[in-house]
Amino acid sequence: MPHRIEITLKDQVRDPRGERIKREIEHFLHLEVASVRTIDVYTVDAALSAGDLDKVAAGPFCDPVIQEYHVDKPAAAGFDFLIEVGFRPGVTDNVGRTAGEAIGYLLGQPLAQGEAVYSSVQYLISGALSAADAEKIATGLLCNTLIQRYQILDAATFAKQGGVAAYVPKVQGVAKAEVNTIDLEVSDEELMRISRDGVLALTLDEMKIIQAHYRDPEVRKKRAEIGLGAAPTDVELEALAQTWSEHCKHKIFSADVDYQDEKGNSEKIKSLFKSYIQRTTADVRAAQGDRDYCLSVFKDNAGVIKFNDDWSLVFKVETHNSPSALDPYGGALTGIVGVNRDPFGTGMGAKLIFNTDVFCFADPFYSKELPKRLLHPRRIYEGVVEGVEHGGNKSGIPTVNGSLVFDDRFAGKPLVFCGTAGIMPAKIQGEPAHQKEILPGDLIVMAGGRIGKDGIHGATFSSEELNENSPVSAVQIGDPITQKRMFDFLIRARDKKLYRFITDNGAGGLSSSIGEMSEECGGCQLDLAKAPLKYPGLAPWEILISEAQERMSMAVPPESLDAFMEMAKRFGVEATVLGTFTDSGVFHMMYGEKTVAYLPLSFMHAGLPPMQIPAKWEPPVNPEPQIAPAADYTGDLLGLLSSLNICSKESVVRRYDHEVQGGSVVKPFTGADNDGPSDAAVVRPILDSFEGVVVGHGISPRYSDIDAYHMAANAIDEGFRNYIAVGGSPDLVAGLDNFCWCDPVLSDRTPDGPYKMAQLVRANKALYDYCTAFSMPLISGKDSMKNDFYDGTTKISIPPTLLFSVIGKMEDARKAVTMDVKRPGDLVFLLGATADELGGSEYLAAKGFVGNNVPKVDAQAALATYRAYHGALNKGLVASCHDLSDGGLAVAAAEAAFAGGFGMSVELSQVPVKGGAKLSDAVLLFSESASRLLVSVKPENADAFEKAMAGTVCARIGVVTSDQLLAIGGVDGKQVVKSDLAKLKEAWQAPLREL
Repeated sequence: MPHRIEITLKDQVRDPRGERIKREIEHFLHLEVASVRTIDVYTVDAALSAGDLDKVAAGPFCDPVIQEYHVDKPAAAGFDFLIEVGFRPGVTDNVGRTAGEAIGYLLGQPLAQGEAVYSSVQYLISGALSAADAEKIATGLLCNTLIQRYQILDAATFAKQGGVAAYVPKVQGVAKAEVNTIDLEVSDEELMRISRDGVLALTLDEMKIIQAHYRDPEVRKKRAEIGLGAAPTDVELEALAQTWSEHCKHKIFSADVDYQDEKGNSEKIKSLFKSYIQRTTADVRAAQGDRDYCLSVFKDNAGVIKFNDDWSLVFKVETHNSPSALDPYGGALTGIVGVNRDPFGTGMGAKLIFNTDVFCFADPFYSKELPKRLLHPRRIYEGVVEGVEHGGNKSGIPTVNGSLVFDDRFAGKPLVFCGTAGIMPAKIQGEPAHQKEILPGDLIVMAGGRIGKDGIHGATFSSEELNENSPVSAVQIGDPITQKRMFDFLIRARDKKLYRFITDNGAGGLSSSIGEMSEECGGCQLDLAKAPLKYPGLAPWEILISEAQERMSMAVPPESLDAFMEMAKRFGVEATVLGTFTDSGVFHMMYGEKTVAYLPLSFMHAGLPPMQIPAKWEPPVNPEPQIAPAADYTGDLLGLLSSLNICSKESVVRRYDHEVQGGSVVKPFTGADNDGPSDAAVVRPILDSFEGVVVGHGISPRYSDIDAYHMAANAIDEGFRNYIAVGGSPDLVAGLDNFCWCDPVLSDRTPDGPYKMAQLVRANKALYDYCTAFSMPLISGKDSMKNDFYDGTTKISIPPTLLFSVIGKMEDARKAVTMDVKRPGDLVFLLGATADELGGSEYLAAKGFVGNNVPKVDAQAALATYRAYHGALNKGLVASCHDLSDGGLAVAAAEAAFAGGFGMSVELSQVPVKGGAKLSDAVLLFSESASRLLVSVKPENADAFEKAMAGTVCARIGVVTSDQLLAIGGVDGKQVVKSDLAKLKEAWQAPLREL
């Protein structure tokens, strides 16, 4: 009989969780409630005595200073409705798992097989509510019914029942795991039904390629020899679907593209990836010659560059958009712990040193009607933020850099970018640590978490648009504690060289990880029946493709197995031998003594011909705004500071630990009160050295409404100048490209596919043009190509988006510069020229326009500015530096001033202008022209600074003042902005303060 332990706060203790839920009920659901209190519930399904239950409740489950416990008796009282929310069967319950471990530690022995603890939360709501209101609160706010279940009781029913009955969410497994064959000798319509119903995300052409493979007489002969029939098994079809998914195969980036520009000129492009991304790095490395610092690019889980003679730097950024749309918390948590495994599984393994995150959401205050399947942007916002917080903080990895971008088109699908950097020894026992190999005969070993139904069809689901039928099984919830334990073990195993190869079980699970590893040596044989499961009854195909988290796959030499397994046991990590790597040329899956999949690697990985995709560029023409000049722009500046894309994100950033590991130098916030927005982060990964890692990023999706070429160019330049601003070296720097696009493939649902594909082509052209100009190799990246929602009537597509991350080195982190002005009397300089480039700006967006004059990046001028500035910084001539981006000069000046706590006086008449054109005050204030930096310099260093900047666009435009005012004079000398710093800061901090 399961037991319930309920933990309540003492009467005199505030319940902040309940208070937050009360505010959200009133804000989102427009229901008045008197109060909300919460109770934590642990359902203990284990044979424990009454004394043991008391010991557990009083010990790890309860803080006796502020809490009380109740064993097998209800704690709830004084409410109108009680709503209890817990997880559905099979969904990862981290709190429950940790509670179960705590019982084991307390009682001196682990829970027995089949015993477990399950967590839930009770919400006690008081107020004049109806049963329908309570149902609305449960389904509209408290419970994500994809992964959670709920129960509602009114006070009378609760009293009659004597509380809430214990509920044990056990998975009911089947008695026998069966393997089925799939008849592909059917009509085209039936082939597509098989793909659709199976969530295979395979097109008709792809299904016919598979059909043809199984008709091949040679294939049939080989299959007959091992006891397989002519038809594919479900294991084989699922393995092919994962391997060929857009998520894993990147079919759009590998496609043959017929591109036509606005003049009618045609161009045949054989793979965007090879033509632009790989070629960028190849050309940069060739130009660098002996200075080449790239060690491993495009062939492992993450990119690797040289840091110094003893250490290498590893970095990867991933997206987790589709899962976060269904379950924001679980999707984002999985995103951050999942990307942690990428650098860890690169080369022989890297120690993780920091996380980054960038989120793109719709307005959290969105008030329009949403299609039925879409969650409200506020729920997505809060769930994603909490998921990344829990994943990063509980893993002991600092989160040092990121941003939030808002556009209502992200209501269709949010973008959740998570990045992780690591550091690995240059050599391990004399061998380069970024290299690894597999030899035939090496053992296939999986370590970490067990396999469950969570994450099944994750790769294929993410390869399609979000719709009402998106599968609940695709949702995963990560477990950072289990993963941290696994990492600690594997780093020790790495240093002892107990394995030869390592990779993570990400998209596609074992299907992808072992399938990719098999290419290294030429084959594998694996027994799926040996895989450790969370619960019995999973079919072999489910075991193969499950993306259940916290797992790594290794190639372990037979002679090292005993030492590997013994160390795993000491660290409390489950490790299992699943099979052997071979040179057979075959992906061979067994289930016990029976072969369930026999796929030639040549077909599995190279049997899919490239897609043929048309692309036609037609430049959009947006209405050109006519905005009358104003005598004063203070109100416009305050409005921009309050806009979602510019305002402070402190309420989010403060939830992330940026101090753990003790290496952060330039933190997410800086200035007199540590609340000014840093441009980039500086981290010391080796604490007995002053060498620093610098990381920044650029993202500007709104410019895609004018031209995705310039969107990409600005993202690259913004990431580079943020990196340069704090002190990053232009001589050891690398970029990562993460493309998130709406579906660019022509179809009935996407008649504008050729235009969207042309946007993608143009963004890739910019990537090549600017990264080669900046001598910045691309070392890794990812694409996510189906970011649309469609429910049969409503289609919502995201704006084409490139997140460009920049990582590199500064030799001495003590020379890092922050964005806040430092002292009165310092002179203010503007680096870079301003042009009439309000197109896509925050200023025009506030007026309801897009415009056409998108900022254009002059790469050669930008690089000259950045190199000269870097030289001045290294000479100690720079007091502060802030990049100009959203909101232009006015916003940058306001942020630098209120962050430092000193005023600033600026003259627009001194601002350097491209081509000497006469620009209006509004353009000079709010243009988002690229490659500009706002710098303050001590008066005694001014001449030396100007000398260092010789040959670049550099002008003295103002001075830091002792008063608390931002004062900006217009081109005719009259003041056009004047505001107290406190007012500016309040406008900037207020919008998201309470979220």
